[in-house]
Amino acid sequence: MAKQRILVVDDEESLREILQFNLEAEGYLADVAGSAEEALSMNPERYDLILLDVMMDGMDGFTMARLLRSRPETARIPIVFCTAKDTEEDTVAGLDIGADDYIAKPFSVREALARVRSVLRRTSGGGPDDILSYEGLRMDLQSKTCTADGLPVALTKKEFEILALLLKHPNRIFSREELLRSIWDETVVLDRTIDVNITRLRRKIGRYGRRLVTRQGFGYGFEN
Repeated sequence: MAKQRILVVDDEESLREILQFNLEAEGYLADVAGSAEEALSMNPERYDLILLDVMMDGMDGFTMARLLRSRPETARIPIVFCTAKDTEEDTVAGLDIGADDYIAKPFSVREALARVRSVLRRTSGGGPDDILSYEGLRMDLQSKTCTADGLPVALTKKEFEILALLLKHPNRIFSREELLRSIWDETVVLDRTIDVNITRLRRKIGRYGRRLVTRQGFGYGFEN
């Protein structure tokens, strides 16, 4: 399962360290930058969300946010402003730039984590536990969508559920009986039903189909 990556941009070292530690404890990948200039040199298009201080030496957070919004590769990255500038005018200015949320300092770590989870749910369909992926194969468990190398993959409900189960437990082999019990519950179906669905999945997910392995006499799994 791919972890979502967050960039913390703040010129206060202790706050950067606290946020990084707690974000990683929540299951995210977190990087930090002490200035907007440093953050812009870190390939910001890689990140799923940016926590951005407004009042920094050099380039301020509003200016950095405008730059990010002006570039196609970073225009859609969620931005949460973290700042002591908490007047209504400042808040409106930040939201007008395209910020997804605004946290006034001082704030609790618990509040910051809650804001991060909320924004990620709105913008990407979920937090870390709602996204399953392997390289360019990605499944969103909330929107029930699947893409392979950026292209949509049309899966039936059962195909989606099988692939999600296997991706959740990479390198584990599930017997036909386990798959039938997990996916079809009490419905009576033939063992052959599993074989047919696996064959279709292999074809639909393209180059990732070879990761759906068969262990003769044991069952099926997703090998990473």
